[in-house]
Formats: sequence, structure tokens, C-alpha cells
Amino acid sequence: MTRVVLVTRLGGPEVLELAELEVGAPGAGEVRLRQTAIGLNFIDIYYRTGLYPGPDPPFVPGVEAAGVVEELGQGVTEVAVGDRVGYAGPLGAYAAERLITAERLVPLPDGVTDEEAAALMLKGLTARYLLRRTYRVVEGDVILIHAAAGGVGLILCQWARHLGAVVIGTVGSEEKAELARQHGCQYPLLYRTQDWVARVRELSGGRGVPVVYDSVGAATFEGSLDCLAPLGTMVSFGNASGPPPAIEVLELARRGSLVLTRPTLWNYVETRADLLEAADELLEAQQAGALRARIGARAPLEEAAQAQRALEGRRTSGATVLVP
Repeated sequence: MTRVVLVTRLGGPEVLELAELEVGAPGAGEVRLRQTAIGLNFIDIYYRTGLYPGPDPPFVPGVEAAGVVEELGQGVTEVAVGDRVGYAGPLGAYAAERLITAERLVPLPDGVTDEEAAALMLKGLTARYLLRRTYRVVEGDVILIHAAAGGVGLILCQWARHLGAVVIGTVGSEEKAELARQHGCQYPLLYRTQDWVARVRELSGGRGVPVVYDSVGAATFEGSLDCLAPLGTMVSFGNASGPPPAIEVLELARRGSLVLTRPTLWNYVETRADLLEAADELLEAQQAGALRARIGARAPLEEAAQAQRALEGRRTSGATVLVP
């Protein structure tokens, strides 16, 4: 038996309950993983509320963790017993032990701790596809990152700055502004008290920015479009404040032939080759000092509901790690 947190029904944090489940033996292509650190993410909330379709309750949420391989199923060649590994997806991370498909596991180098991996895998791989694939940031680009002091935001700021971009970010407090600044955001803007759209226009010489990375959703979507230069790219990759509003397709033309995309990590790491290529680039950047995972909070697995409340209420900065 192993301790897990279950989504007992769709709803608020109160639907999360601690339970014990039988792990069982790994099947063909699977391993039994003893987890040492679990990443907390907004996608966990989306599955809990039903915003993202998932399995019928009860189910174990969570898509990011690190741990040690304890047992191999038939035909597993990707990892060995005793290997330290991390992963981003599939569901089932809120557990002390679990079964998982071996081909989704990434071996961890000695220079990356388990907690760093649990704070980096999903968020870091997300930052990688956003900056290197969805819109390829190059030196001199002036870019806008919303929620710049969040888990993904801090990694985006660091990596974008390393690439030579001028980084503008929105944050909710002076404390978060300083945190974002320490992680590569040259121009943190207080979205609650500043006219951040006007300031972005000013900082971009009046033209607007070539790309906006928006994980906030409803509260920032319209303003984000107003910040874009002609031919700019609007990247909507989250809904922290609720889903963004619908938009007429012709509105993109009126605003300067804009590109609007709603990407998700899973399409960028669909094959193991894609996953390992992305993870190698991420971990190399981390070990080279281009970025680091900031763990803003730790909580025991049984406090997952409280941790999700803090994340949902936007009372966190950096990554939160659940410790099984």
C-alpha cells in the first residue's frame, strides 16, 4: 500500500483526500517508482475542477515528480533499478509510490537534486517549448511574460534573459516584482496598480512586442493583444484567472495579422526522442547556470489541498514541492 491524494469528485480543494492504494507490480513497459518530490502546478487544479477533461473520479492528480526506480516491468530498457529520474506527465503524481511508463522518464544528472527536478520538469519543459519552439526568442527581442514571479514565469525570465531578450513581466506585488527582477526580468510591472499595457508600449518604442506569454487568461487576454506589434504572436498557455474570452478571427487581422496559439507541452514531447531532446536542453541550461529552480514552498503530501488553495489564490511565488 502507498499513500496517495485522491480527487474524490470534481470541485474545490476540499475534494482532495488522503488515502492508501495498492501499487501492484509494474506491467510490461512500466516501472514502480518511489517518489521523493512532487511538483505542484496549475494543471492539477484544472483537472480537479474539470476544466481539463480527465479520468472519472476518484483519481490521483499531479503530472510532475522525481524519484528512484524500484522495480522494472517486462521489456524495460530505458532505465534501471536505482536510477534517479524525473517526469512531466502522465497523471498520478500525488503519491508516495506509483507505476509509470518507463519511456516517459528522464534520467537525472548528479548536479540536479530531486526537489529541483520536481520543480523543473513540467515548468522547465514548458519554458523550453515556449521560448525555443512556439516563438523562437532571439537576442534583442522585447518580450512580455505574465505571472513573471510564478513557477514557469521565473524560469521563462531567466532563460529569455540568457538568450539576450529584453524581459518585461507582470506581477502582483512589490515583493514579487523584486523576485522577478532577481531572475532576469528587467521591467517588472504591477498589473493591479499600473497601466501595464501603456508601459509595455512605451518600453517597446511604441510598436509593441513580438510575443506575449500569457498564463493568466481572462484577466490579461485583451490587454495582451493590445501589447502586440503587427505580426506578433499571442501565446495563451494557461487560465489562472479563468479561460480567456472568445475572439473573432478577423480581429487578429484588424490588430496587425496577429498569430494566436494555445499550445500544450504534450504535443512537443509526444515521442521519447522529442522528450529527451527537450529535457537535455533544459538540464544543460540548468547545470550551466542559465536558470535555476526557485522552490518557494514545501508541504507534506497530506497538505496538498492547502497548497492548491495557495496556488489558486495566487499567494505563491516560484515552485511549490510536495514531499511524500
